[in-house]
Amino acid sequence: MKICIPTESKAGKKAKIYGHFGSAPCFTVYDTENDAVDIIDNSNQHHVHGACQPMGALTGKKIDAVVCGGMGARAVQKLTEGGIKTYRASGGTVEEIIKRYKQGELEELTTESACSQHNCLNEH
Repeated sequence: MKICIPTESKAGKKAKIYGHFGSAPCFTVYDTENDAVDIIDNSNQHHVHGACQPMGALTGKKIDAVVCGGMGARAVQKLTEGGIKTYRASGGTVEEIIKRYKQGELEELTTESACSQHNCLNEH
């Protein structure tokens, strides 16, 4: 299984989660089968709210789940339609988030629980 986590840096498992999916500087993709990470630059991080296309950077990566601090309803809908589950994690490193994911401690995102602004962590 491959889990994509938007991160602040390219520090691998020690990278901290970024607050919002579409505007993250990079994505850390964790492969549960190999205990390995792949780090991808988000070339679309600077955009008008609602106009992001972060999945373009992840094309061909066969992502199974996305764990982020927040995500808009349209992104949740598109990912869900593509068979990708979405979860919310409020802080932590990739390593910590993967542990919480494996323990079933993360909230699954729905279009109803999605963000309406980029400061969405302040809304919940």
